[in-house]
Amino acid sequence: MNLLLLVIMVVFGVAAILTIIRIVRGPSILDRAVASDVLLTEVLCVLGAEMAINGHTRTIPVMLIIAAIGVFGSIAVARFVARRDNTTP
Repeated sequence: MNLLLLVIMVVFGVAAILTIIRIVRGPSILDRAVASDVLLTEVLCVLGAEMAINGHTRTIPVMLIIAAIGVFGSIAVARFVARRDNTTP
């Protein structure tokens, strides 16, 4: 296995573990939403790095779907929080 890819995977693996800890611990839903966006971004970066190192473009559709899920998830959480804030006195 390529050493550069191994280093990238270890660094992003540690970052993913820390992000998952933030998702679990919270404390608010906005913290969890930001952490899930960070986790999706980390996945995108790992896929992009793997694609650049190995010189292929097969994972671009997967990256586009992950990016779309991240955007739609952020919009859904923002709407939920905005609606919840408007109903509290």
